[in-house]
Amino acid sequence: MKIHAADVVVTSPGRNFVTLRITTEDGLTGLGDATLNGRELAVASYLGDHVVPLLTGRDADAIEDTWQYLYRGGYWRRGPVTMAAIAAVDMALWDIKAKRAGMPLYQLLGGACRTGALAYGHASGRDIPELLDSVRAHLEAGYRAIRVQSGVPGLDSVYGVAASANGAGERYDYEPARRTTRPTEEQWDTPAYLRHIPTVFEAVRAEFGPALPLLHDGHHRMTPLQAARLGKSLEPYDLFWLEDVTPAEDQAALRLVRQHTTTPLAIGEVFNSVHDYTTLLGERLIDYVRSSVTHAGGVTGMRRILDLAAVYGVRSGMHGPTDISPVGMAAALHLDLAVHNFGIQEYMRHSPHTLEVFRTSYRFTDGLLHPGEEPGLGVTLDDEAAARFPYAPAYLPVNRLADGTVHDW
Repeated sequence: MKIHAADVVVTSPGRNFVTLRITTEDGLTGLGDATLNGRELAVASYLGDHVVPLLTGRDADAIEDTWQYLYRGGYWRRGPVTMAAIAAVDMALWDIKAKRAGMPLYQLLGGACRTGALAYGHASGRDIPELLDSVRAHLEAGYRAIRVQSGVPGLDSVYGVAASANGAGERYDYEPARRTTRPTEEQWDTPAYLRHIPTVFEAVRAEFGPALPLLHDGHHRMTPLQAARLGKSLEPYDLFWLEDVTPAEDQAALRLVRQHTTTPLAIGEVFNSVHDYTTLLGERLIDYVRSSVTHAGGVTGMRRILDLAAVYGVRSGMHGPTDISPVGMAAALHLDLAVHNFGIQEYMRHSPHTLEVFRTSYRFTDGLLHPGEEPGLGVTLDDEAAARFPYAPAYLPVNRLADGTVHDW
C-alpha cells in the first residue's frame, strides 16, 4: 500500500511537541514523534521541507528501505535533527504496519519477553527532608525504582529539582524548559555538588533501606576525574546506575571513570546513532544505553543500538521524560516488552493537557509500564485539541560557573 499523504503537527499542551502523521491510500494512519527539546521547529522544517515531499507514493510497508533511503540518500548523516525526523517516519510506518496486522507493535517485534517494563520516577527536593517526602510520594504512586536529585547548598536552582526557583524566582517544575525567547542562566558549583551528594544518598538509604533501586543523573557536569570520584563515593549506597557523569561525546573519558568505580554507568540520551556507542560498548565502559526512540532513528534505529548492546551484556534504559511525546513513549514501551536486554524505563506522567491531545493505551500498574493491546502504537492524535495549544518558544537553562564560564547542564 502506497503513502498518500504526510503532515506535520506542532502543538504545545504545556510543552512543545512535533508529530508526523502518515496516511496510506486505503486510509490507515500512523503517528511518529519528532520532538527535539528547544529545537522543535528545526525538525518540523526538516520534515515539512525535505522529508514529506519524498514520502508520497512510497510503499508504506518498506520500512527498512525507507529508513536507509532517508539516512543514506540525504548525504548529511546522523545528528539530532536528521535522526528525529527519520524516527518520526519510522515510528509512523511501524504504527501502520501493526495496525494492518491487527496487533500491537510489540507482537511484530517478536512478542513479549516480560509482563511489563520496570519504570523509575523522578524524586527531588531543595533539601533532604523535601527529597525524602518526594521519594515517599513516588512510592505511594506505585514506583518501584526512584531517581534521586537534590538541591545543592549555596545554589538557588538545580536542573532536575522541581521545587527550586529559576532565575526569575518562579517554581522550577519539571519539565524545566522555560517559555522564554532565550535560555535562563543558572549558576553551578561542581565541588559543592560533589561534597553534598553522598550525604543525600546516605540519608535516603537510612530512610528507605538497601533494597530500593536508586538512580542519579550527573547531567554531564563533571570532568572524568570528578566523575570517578563521585562514582567511588557513591559505592556504599549501591546505586542502580549513575547517569551522564561526564560529557558523553568524549567516550575515552569513561575509561578513567570505569577504572576507579564499580558504580553502574548509564549514558547516551544525547546520542542518536549506533555509531555513537561503538567504543563504549566494545570496551564495556557502560552498563545501560540511554538513547530514546525519538532521537535515535525510531524503532528501527533504536533496535540496532539495543541489539549491539546485547552482544556486550549492556541493557536498555531509554530516555523518557516529558520531552518525549506519548507517541515516542509508546514506541519505547513496545521495544521494552520485546527486547531481551531490557533494563529499566524512565517515566514521567504527561500533563492533563498533553493527554487531551494524545490519547494513549499504555498503562502504569504496580511499578510496571505496558503499551496495551491496541493495534499499532496505541496512540491517537486529537486535531481539535492540538489546535488549542499553539507553539511557544521554550528552552532548557544554561549553566555558568562562578567565574561566568558556560558549563554543561
